[in-house]
Amino acid sequence: MTESNRIEYKQELTDGLEKEVVAFLNYSDGGVLYLGVDDSGKTVGLADVDGVQLQVKDRLRSNIQPSVLGLFDVILEEADGKERIKVIIASGPEKPYYLRRRGMTERGCFLRVGSAAEPMPQRMIEDLFATRTRNSIGKIRSPRQDLSFEQLKIYYNEAGITLDGRFAVNLELLTESGEYNYAAYLLADHNSNSIKVAKYAGLDRVDLIESNEYGNCCLVKAAKQVLDKLDVENRTATQITPRERIDRRLYDAIALREAVINAIVHSDYSNEVPPKFELFADRLEITSAGGIPQGLSQAEFFEGYSVPRNKEMMRIFRDLEMVEYLGSGIPRILKAYSRDCVVFSDHFLRLVFPSSEPEKAPVEPSEKPSEKTSEKPSEKTSEKILKAIRTDSRITIAELSKLTKVSTRSVERNINSLQGANRLRRVGADKGGHWEVME
Repeated sequence: MTESNRIEYKQELTDGLEKEVVAFLNYSDGGVLYLGVDDSGKTVGLADVDGVQLQVKDRLRSNIQPSVLGLFDVILEEADGKERIKVIIASGPEKPYYLRRRGMTERGCFLRVGSAAEPMPQRMIEDLFATRTRNSIGKIRSPRQDLSFEQLKIYYNEAGITLDGRFAVNLELLTESGEYNYAAYLLADHNSNSIKVAKYAGLDRVDLIESNEYGNCCLVKAAKQVLDKLDVENRTATQITPRERIDRRLYDAIALREAVINAIVHSDYSNEVPPKFELFADRLEITSAGGIPQGLSQAEFFEGYSVPRNKEMMRIFRDLEMVEYLGSGIPRILKAYSRDCVVFSDHFLRLVFPSSEPEKAPVEPSEKPSEKTSEKPSEKTSEKILKAIRTDSRITIAELSKLTKVSTRSVERNINSLQGANRLRRVGADKGGHWEVME
């Protein structure tokens, strides 16, 4: 290993720690700083590695502005029989970062240039400050201020951490004016955030057979509910070959968990658009709002460079050990799936996991007249559909299928036949509209 624009070595903890970290925070790719490694990349070790680890965390929390909580990880490693510390630093979303004691000046702001931390020009400082992100959930005021956090406290207690009376300050759940922010709102016991898990019978969004919503509660609880639901859906598929029986789950369990947590932690909640999870016959789609964070390329995204969109959420999910460390999610997903599983757009990011279930042989059409005629619209079923719609004009295809005891496809065929005969029409959009029986 050699020093580079993303790697810095220090034999020991020095006064220049914060300067190096500030430079990485202001750099588009973040970086990694090693303690206990000499300039040649050889691990020389640290005398009091636990003490140094605590000092690093305390100094970064106390000596850098804006707050860097959720933007760094301090990891203990062993190499060549000696212990060293690896500090992973994400590219910060609120540039410029600076040394608290020096302020937002050339003596306090630094940028990674090559393998060195260089003073940031005053013009760059001013430009970055002018474009600093203002729509982060840490800066948006909560729509409600009567929030309670009993669920969050329970999860912290289970992790062996007690939240005291200053937890809202310590977890950065307050705006600069001291009111609850949107991060607090998402973590509160009651909110309007709801995450959808939908299941379809086929390969498209026509035949919805199940729709579940998890939310209106602490985002941590909602995340756990989504994980539990998808774990149930991630059943074991069996394939019988001439030589052996192969049992494997529909989706890689590790990649699935990483994808779920990444979508929930990094989704852009500033537009009140939660992530959604959709199960199809041949795949699982996970969609989160916001696209790639600003300043991060697709190549850097795949390499695991981290630019946390919601650093408050990242910090809390790490406290609760639901996230391993910064930048670990995508590389772990790519161990099971190719880069083709990621679909980028301007405002959304989608992961598509193909099902491992073997394709079934196509069913040959039956030559029996009775089976052929059974596929045609049924007069009896049509009358049941009209009767149900007269009772509830907003009834769904799935509900009609359950009521008439026929498939959703059969319901659709009967509805098409009724519409063609001018006995039924649809008023309004598919979502929010209603049926009208033409008497």
